Amino acid sequence: MLKRTHTCGDLTLEHVGQTVVLNGWVDAWRDFGGLAFIDVRDRFGLTQVVFEPEAGAALQDAARELRSEYVIGIKGVVAARLPGKENPKLKTGAIEVRAVELEVFNASPTPPFEMQGAEPNEELRLKYRFLDLRRPAMQSIFILRHKMSQLMRNTLSGLGFLEVETPMLGRSTPEGARDFLVPSRVHSGHFYALPQSPQLYKQLLMVSGFDRYFQIARCFRDEDLRANRQPEFTQLDVEMSFVEFEDVLATMENLVVKIAKEFSGEELTLPLPRIEYHDAMERYGNDRPDLRYGVELIDVADIAAETDFKVFQIAKDNGYRIRGLCATGGGTKYTRKDLDGLTEYAGTFGAKGLVWIKVEEETLTGPTAKFFQGEVATKLRERFNAKAGDLILIVADTQAVTSQALTNLRTKLAAELKLYDPAAFHYSWVVKFPLLAWDAEENRYVAEHHPFTMPLPEDLHLLDSDPSKVRAQAYDLVINGEEAGGGTIRIHDSAIQAKVFGLLGLSPEEANEKFGFLLSALKNGAPPHGGIAFGVDRLVMLYSNLTNIRDCIAFPKTAKGTDLMTGAPGTVDGRQLRDLHVRVVE
Repeated sequence: MLKRTHTCGDLTLEHVGQTVVLNGWVDAWRDFGGLAFIDVRDRFGLTQVVFEPEAGAALQDAARELRSEYVIGIKGVVAARLPGKENPKLKTGAIEVRAVELEVFNASPTPPFEMQGAEPNEELRLKYRFLDLRRPAMQSIFILRHKMSQLMRNTLSGLGFLEVETPMLGRSTPEGARDFLVPSRVHSGHFYALPQSPQLYKQLLMVSGFDRYFQIARCFRDEDLRANRQPEFTQLDVEMSFVEFEDVLATMENLVVKIAKEFSGEELTLPLPRIEYHDAMERYGNDRPDLRYGVELIDVADIAAETDFKVFQIAKDNGYRIRGLCATGGGTKYTRKDLDGLTEYAGTFGAKGLVWIKVEEETLTGPTAKFFQGEVATKLRERFNAKAGDLILIVADTQAVTSQALTNLRTKLAAELKLYDPAAFHYSWVVKFPLLAWDAEENRYVAEHHPFTMPLPEDLHLLDSDPSKVRAQAYDLVINGEEAGGGTIRIHDSAIQAKVFGLLGLSPEEANEKFGFLLSALKNGAPPHGGIAFGVDRLVMLYSNLTNIRDCIAFPKTAKGTDLMTGAPGTVDGRQLRDLHVRVVE
């Protein structure tokens, strides 16, 4: 076997005259009659190899038999390329290897797509994922992912954290997304659950005195998928003892600074900006606002009340919100057809209509502009700080619908009007989330984050009198409108934990049956503690400038949760089912 001495990204003019061996895949080949050229590629780079007549007819003939993705070994002498033939785009572009020996390790059929060039369709890529991952564009993503994991480990280790592995097989717990269940062979009718997070185990590690823990953990959630969500995912899981809200944020900002510096080249100023949950929902319509641009949501109910527009009057009578936004330059860019499209788009989020008004130098124009005249028009301009050429959009509906419709319009308009630099990054904390949310379908409270979150000290008394107003010691890191991480200060008092379980509809008996081990641990010297989890897949997606999280997971699932390459999930034979005491019901 021709065993490599150098990778395909190593060779430079310093190696001229040396005999080397390269191993890799044939990336391209060119036949110029007297000379045959191939480009050989591995994950480190690409090197041009030339087969000259002096090497012999047999070697040239063998070279002409090569095709894309053949796996080969090449022995040859490094030489400088002829003047004018250099390739400045390649690290090895100043040299070539003049072949003296060739070994074909494995032939390959014509691949279903090219390794370099236009990106193939996703279904084909996922079916042949082992080839898709061979593409240099994909390998660069996983090199970045590796570097990010190393940076996380090194940074946290330097801050006194210990990496501890927690179980993959645990017990199913209520709240949150559905669990992936694993039937037990030796305990008939009993099931393990794959972890949605290491949450309870890391809290128990704090009770055990480990003080600072981290883990790059594999997690599982059986929920509907989206472009930025997978059934199995990776998170950087962190927990700290003897800390308060501010301590966790300050410590984690050390890591965020290093990530930003390494992967975007930006020097962050600390502390990072913060926005409270209530303000985020009011000003931007969601709890993970993209703050690379403004376009805030603004209440105009008082101005609307001064008009005779029937839609606004009906909204007022029903107690609805009347809110809007102003898109810079939208008045000149969008045609009537475009605005009809925006109206339809808002409708997909529940809006029954969309009021649009173009701002001109002296007047307002649009189907409803006649209701905004004189002083009312002036007030509307001033409220939105609108200039000529801008576009005002207003939705009158419930709090939830106005938030959903306007926040999605905000995102769409900002991208289409180029209101921000797509290569820029903005980091902020969203803090002080509600502790509980009311689930009308189940007629009970559910945890906004999870059931182990500590209320703000000043809101503790409201657990007894008005639980809906209790705010949590919870915090999310938001980068460019994506939740990059989220965490809370945990409940370390068993009495408070029992009270929260009760608010969530768990009787003392149920709480003890499901969480007795946690309540016992909290009674046995639990320190104040808190933590956070960062979505590793999502961070890689952001810093690789991707829009689909599947591109930064080596072997992802489709939107339907299937693996097109292996065929998972698949059926199993009857014996396996009998061993697990499981029967399939059609």
